[in-house]
Amino acid sequence: MNLAGLKIGHATDEKYHTGCTAVLCPPNTVASVDVRGPAPGSRGAMLLQPDKPIQFIQAVMLTGGSAFGLATADGAMRYLAEQGIGHPTPIRPIPLVPTAVVYDLFMNNGQKPPDAEMGYQACQNATDIGVPQGNVGAGAGVTVGKWGGFQTIMKGGFGLSSVSLDELVVGAAAVVNAVGDVVNKDGSVLAGAREANGRWLAEKDPYRQFPTMPPTPVGTNTTLVVLFTNAKLSKIEAHRLAQRAHDGFAIAIRPVHTTHDGDTAFALATGLVDASFDLVANLAVEMVSESIRNGVRQAQSVGQLPGLASEAGG
Repeated sequence: MNLAGLKIGHATDEKYHTGCTAVLCPPNTVASVDVRGPAPGSRGAMLLQPDKPIQFIQAVMLTGGSAFGLATADGAMRYLAEQGIGHPTPIRPIPLVPTAVVYDLFMNNGQKPPDAEMGYQACQNATDIGVPQGNVGAGAGVTVGKWGGFQTIMKGGFGLSSVSLDELVVGAAAVVNAVGDVVNKDGSVLAGAREANGRWLAEKDPYRQFPTMPPTPVGTNTTLVVLFTNAKLSKIEAHRLAQRAHDGFAIAIRPVHTTHDGDTAFALATGLVDASFDLVANLAVEMVSESIRNGVRQAQSVGQLPGLASEAGG
């Protein structure tokens, strides 16, 4: 799978079902971000707003552990600093590592969230070949289909997708921890809220009405996406691309951007190929939705929590 010059690495705590995922950028990678979920957790995201002068970043960190997991960025900064990589300043380069979190504390009762050492390890593990998907990195402890209550949920995960069109590459990485269901292209449920007999709750309740009491507190769900391309984009265009990424969210997740989600999309452009912005954006929407689906397709069961990969014998 072509990652447009990026490298992706995971650090996974299999005992506590949590972890982090580092996305390492080649030099001069333009970046922006767009947040549609009302309950995000992040660090350094304001640097990526289009009105800020910073153009380039060195990495993006996706992590479990809720706000505790923001410590993983310290490990990524240490890793990059050891190699002299960072934003130039008069004293020393400062690695810029925007970070976003998912809330996965239900899987481990909040014990041992990802820390700086895990962030460092994820960077050490970064590769552009055979990046694992499913219950790895920030996808280790995520779940989907929580709109019907915890008794209905399924395992989410980390998913990847990319496409090459001549020299142009567009792809996406997703950590899928949605309150909603993940759906196929035809709108049928792929993974999400279901009854004990395996029937999807949406068959009875197509509007996916939350119970009177919210099934989960605000801020305990989030889907994170890192959209990437080797196209040459300005920071304004990267911001527009991050906005378009949310079209892919809406295609693949129902409902999306709820009060309980902190949905966040990063956009990275490595600047190697001239391409039409609209072509890049159209491909991006498809890659985002497919990476979200791959996150649940590759998810293994954990205890009594079902995952599609295990049910398919994968």
